[in-house]
Amino acid sequence: MSPGALAVLMLVIGVLAGALITTAAYAPELRRISRLLDARRDGRASANARITMGAHAPGVAELAEAINRELDCAMRSHIDGMRAQRDFQRDLSALSHDIRTPLTGAKGYLQLAADEADPALKRRRIDAAVERINRTSELLDALFSYTKASDPDLVLNAEPIDVREIVEQCLLGHYPDFERLGWEPVVTGTGAPRITEADRQAMGRIVENLVANALRHGSGAPELRIATAPEQTILSISNPIDRPDELDVEHLFDRFYRADSARRGGGSGLGLATSAKLAEAMGMSLEAKVDRGRLTIELRSH
Repeated sequence: MSPGALAVLMLVIGVLAGALITTAAYAPELRRISRLLDARRDGRASANARITMGAHAPGVAELAEAINRELDCAMRSHIDGMRAQRDFQRDLSALSHDIRTPLTGAKGYLQLAADEADPALKRRRIDAAVERINRTSELLDALFSYTKASDPDLVLNAEPIDVREIVEQCLLGHYPDFERLGWEPVVTGTGAPRITEADRQAMGRIVENLVANALRHGSGAPELRIATAPEQTILSISNPIDRPDELDVEHLFDRFYRADSARRGGGSGLGLATSAKLAEAMGMSLEAKVDRGRLTIELRSH
């Protein structure tokens, strides 16, 4: 055999030997990784099981670490999903109770009215039943509005709108409520229009929900500030509240959130959550803070 042929033969033998050594190093580790993943999929291994290395074959350790990171991410997503499902079931149970209570009351008043001979008393009981049915209707409307605002495919039509005009229309519509409470809202920043690119209907709903929240849960007249155009804050509404220490501003815009003191004023716990969703859909955000017994909510542009 010529020296050249011998050199080629030795090279081939070396390559084959290297391949065998590499296979011997990699194959057991890859089989072990495969068995663990199969066991996790079939439920034969704990969801917390992670890949460990028996040998340090080049590249396999990095592969194991990458797989473990994906397993950790999947576990976090699973836990977040379970928490969201638990919170949704809890919220749905609370809403079911809130709907069932006025309906049960309405049914009771109607039964009493059916057996009542006194026309005046019959009328009062029917009116009480109607009031509770209306309350149920308000809850269902609020739930529909929240569901619509939460739709990821929601399309809003942005156009130049005057925030001042929307605020003034909202306050005018609530004039009887302010008069009943003896409150006179303070509005600043009305000297010039604040033009903002937004959906008119969505902006109207946000302002309506903010004012309604102040009326329902506040302990004094609100102050509204329409900011000038260069500012990031578009609108802020501030009002004194009872027991501010009971209010968790971090969860104020959560679905169905209601502080204990706020339950006295009714509400579905969906108004501010709906407003936050609508603001997000328009590239804006709602932020809240409590300072010196006053709750301030700001609508801000990004």
